[in-house]
Amino acid sequence: MNKLGNILNIQYPIIQAGMAGGPTTVQLVSQVSNAGALGTLGAGYLTPDAMRQAIRAIKESTNLPFAVNLFCTSMQDDWGAVKEVQSVLNPIREQLGIPVPNKIPTSLDFVEEQFAICIEEQVPIISTAFGLLPTTYMRIAKEAGRKIISMVTTVEEGLQAEEAGVDVIVAQGSDAGGHRSTFNVSEQPMGANIGTFSLVPQMVDAVKVPVVAAGGIMDGRGMVAAFALGASGIQLGTRFLTTKESGAHPAYQKALLASTEESTVITKSFSGRPARGIRNRFIEQMDSSQIGPLPFPSQNTLTGDIRKRAAETNQTDYMSLWAGQATRLLKAEQTAEEVIRELLDEAEKVQGILFR
Repeated sequence: MNKLGNILNIQYPIIQAGMAGGPTTVQLVSQVSNAGALGTLGAGYLTPDAMRQAIRAIKESTNLPFAVNLFCTSMQDDWGAVKEVQSVLNPIREQLGIPVPNKIPTSLDFVEEQFAICIEEQVPIISTAFGLLPTTYMRIAKEAGRKIISMVTTVEEGLQAEEAGVDVIVAQGSDAGGHRSTFNVSEQPMGANIGTFSLVPQMVDAVKVPVVAAGGIMDGRGMVAAFALGASGIQLGTRFLTTKESGAHPAYQKALLASTEESTVITKSFSGRPARGIRNRFIEQMDSSQIGPLPFPSQNTLTGDIRKRAAETNQTDYMSLWAGQATRLLKAEQTAEEVIRELLDEAEKVQGILFR
């Protein structure tokens, strides 16, 4: 039980997922870490300055380990089908009162600077999504004494991660909310859709580094089940979205609390990468158009003005409502510390496993 804790220097084998786009506030990350788990800043869309400020603020709020999650994939734009996609998006913009853009935006690529900041600011743990750190970055991180976590969705990806030198593998099942970390979406356009409790034991048997189970785990029962399958810890994202420290929009949180296990779909409509979220009018309009989205990150950049206006006007039909498949188990008005304490209490009651 202490294998993960010994590597990451955390008290409890619980990781808060690095959800990019705003949910992982300084308060959420620091409070999770202060509660003895591992808080993670989702830095994928942050500018270098904003990321540096957030890291420094987290370090002011906790002296315990935390992680920063980076995107490790190409951020090159592909605007080949932009006219076709705009023909679907522009009527939505008119409906929301958004001016039709007269030029194509450019997706920003900050990965090199973000990694450098992690080293400069002595971030103790770097986690990666959508792939692995480049070999040079991995060598620099290891020489600096950093621990590396990588999220994977297949055993083959896990083997690649282990060979690259990662310290911890997060086995991300198809139950998980938001973007999962399938390395090659050109080969698997809707992601590798292997359920958490099918993936975890196969991953545990295939690799020697600790495996963390992620996807659909919301309470102590899921935690005990993950350990029974050989996991050394659990990672939760959706469960933290409705906490008091979450940066998720209030209307988004309300939609989460009203959703069920049947509410979500895997879609590329918002970002161009497969992600699990609550089905809404935007997804339905994109699907019915029969015009495929642009690849990531171009689609994400192109839909940014729509998502921004939707948030400003509380219109969840046009927000990206990322969520896993176990949302009936969500609770409102809990603090991050209360979530962690409840997980541990439930696990101890279910199986008599003592984490404290």
